[in-house]
Amino acid sequence: MMQLKVLLVAGTHGNEINGIWLFEKWQKSSLLINTHGIKTYKVIGNPEAKKAGKRYIYSDLNRSFLEESFLSINSLNLEAKRAKELVELYGNKGENPCQIALDFHTTTASMGSCLVVYGRRATDLALAGLIQNKVGLPIYLHESDKEQTGFLVESWPCGLVIEIGPVGQGLLNSEIISQTKLILENLLEQIKNINNLNLLFPDKLIIHRHVKSIDFPRDEEGNINAFVHPLRQGRDWHPLKKNDDLFLKLDGETINYQEKESYVPVFINEAAYMEKNIAMSLTKRELWDFEDDWEKSLIDLVFQ
Repeated sequence: MMQLKVLLVAGTHGNEINGIWLFEKWQKSSLLINTHGIKTYKVIGNPEAKKAGKRYIYSDLNRSFLEESFLSINSLNLEAKRAKELVELYGNKGENPCQIALDFHTTTASMGSCLVVYGRRATDLALAGLIQNKVGLPIYLHESDKEQTGFLVESWPCGLVIEIGPVGQGLLNSEIISQTKLILENLLEQIKNINNLNLLFPDKLIIHRHVKSIDFPRDEEGNINAFVHPLRQGRDWHPLKKNDDLFLKLDGETINYQEKESYVPVFINEAAYMEKNIAMSLTKRELWDFEDDWEKSLIDLVFQ
């Protein structure tokens, strides 16, 4: 049986500093976090962006894990080089191959804590199911968005993003740090339980499946001409109903939600998504049966 190794990443975005701060303190005091005996590698995803206090230097590191870009080494920017380096160090065929990657982020939106799963890999859904069953975190399933690809965790056989908020970019917050530590230790405990075949999977998964992202209203010149309505701000995870207030113009005109279906907004007014022309993402809340194949795939990964 191969020794199970877990890659832990903080600072994929250099201005999300709470996870970085926790990891740096952990490096100095190995007993700070209970790893439950799991072999872990702790890395700062984008150290250059961290030094600069920026989300990234040239491009978003969490959109840079595209195999085709690794082949054109001469054209790589800093983030693409870093993505390639991390895969070569910790990827499936790397120097220290890890089976699982856990990528810790923070958000300025009122999301609380949640898990982000990219696509429908059985291993990811199984691990997300274990942690949802233990601590009740919502699962945001991101898929079917051709403009958003190349995520870090997709380069590992199993991987989850952990989003924790709200917190401003570049700000340390005691509650965010505590939540990061708590979720990290719970994830490692569940991974240890896979090793021991001491598993408690749920019968159902509560999934918030990504449907689409929507932009702010804009004028003829492409400038934002309405902001998130005060009654919508901070209401992540609360379903929208037709005619609910969505955006507000400075003159007092309200722009209402017009979809027939009731979608659930997430990442409302996320600061980092302004550059991506995203005011919020809409999801559909679904209840999925937990499948036996998911459990088998996760166990097979650990015991390969």
